[in-house]
Amino acid sequence: MEITEARRPLTWLLAAWGVTRLVLLLFVFRVFLFPGPDVTTDVSSIYQGWYEVLRTGSFPQADVTWQYPPAAALAILSPALLPFLDYAQAFFVLAFLADLAVLVLLLNAGLRPRRSPRGAWMWVAGVPLLGPTVYARYDVMVTAVAVAALLAGVRHPRVMGALTGFAALLKVWPVLLLAGAVRRRAWGAAAVTGAALSALFALLMPGAFAFLTFQRDRGTEVESLGALVLHVARQFGWQGRVLLNYGSVEFLGPYVSVVSDGALLLTAVAFGWLLLWRLTARRIAAHTPADAAFTAVLLFTVTSRVISPQYLVWLVGLAAVCLCSRATRMTGPAALVLAASSVTVLEFPVYFADVVDSTPLGMALLFARNGLLLTAALAAAVLLWRSTVQEPAGERVRPLEPDADQPTRTGETAASAPS
Repeated sequence: MEITEARRPLTWLLAAWGVTRLVLLLFVFRVFLFPGPDVTTDVSSIYQGWYEVLRTGSFPQADVTWQYPPAAALAILSPALLPFLDYAQAFFVLAFLADLAVLVLLLNAGLRPRRSPRGAWMWVAGVPLLGPTVYARYDVMVTAVAVAALLAGVRHPRVMGALTGFAALLKVWPVLLLAGAVRRRAWGAAAVTGAALSALFALLMPGAFAFLTFQRDRGTEVESLGALVLHVARQFGWQGRVLLNYGSVEFLGPYVSVVSDGALLLTAVAFGWLLLWRLTARRIAAHTPADAAFTAVLLFTVTSRVISPQYLVWLVGLAAVCLCSRATRMTGPAALVLAASSVTVLEFPVYFADVVDSTPLGMALLFARNGLLLTAALAAAVLLWRSTVQEPAGERVRPLEPDADQPTRTGETAASAPS
């Protein structure tokens, strides 16, 4: 009887994952039509177009919409692994398998002693809230690598570093996973992996780093936090335009550059805060690297000039890793990310036309979604600071152990860390 009771929650979790993922597949394969614009066209037109160029041995240097680091080519070329399917179908199947890989990783971590299955539940619930966009972008593949890196964490710092270096060359944001890494081996492995892969791509494929110029020239995307200023300005006669520019729907017109510069300034402030935290943190527990990574990505997401819907996949995945620990401080911010995900699917794709036109409905959805993300970022930063910098008086400090969640001082961590 006890065994049956213990297995019941796992059965419900797997059933929920299976049902929700079947629905997502039915949407991307267009058995059912999801409200709003068709989110799968990026795969069948843009990704497949890049695929045709990449298979010739060169990056799409003439296409300003190619704004990804060189290892992204592997994700775009991956449908070749399933030659019996057409490109889009193969991509959707691989995205589904990446989703499954994340679930397996989270279950493996969450079902250990002194751990929690809440992380797996976070992933099961959060992904379908974002709708079919999850399987129509390669971000779920990047998230799978990032989740694997964080879960390697304390026990295998070199593995974490190598996976982080690879993930950062898939899409730059995973470099933030190193924000809370306390072992030099992780940083070293990340640097070596990143440098080796960069050199390999630069030698073998022309245009590997053309994306840096395209990223620099991006403006303020209509869904970003800074765009709220321009949405409001529109209501008072501002004559800016909304156009497809550098691969995203952006504002163009007077003062847009000021808003973009403001976003970059906020990103710099976020980086400065992270650096200050890293230098002053005194209590590092087994869950701290995941908490720090989640906080860092939240901060850089809300200050970015672009907040695309698929960015929420990153946050759901990192929040899920945090929740695998019973001692995490990120339960509240994780709940806010779930709430933001449920609003995100409404602003894109369901009511995206209202967002583009700055209607009251579109603005309300953006204020709600971005407000939730901003609140989550600030709350995560405060919780991380309090749990690692403000040391409770009289508490005994103990060394960090691979499977434990007890605290340690950062100075002791480097000295006592196993390889």
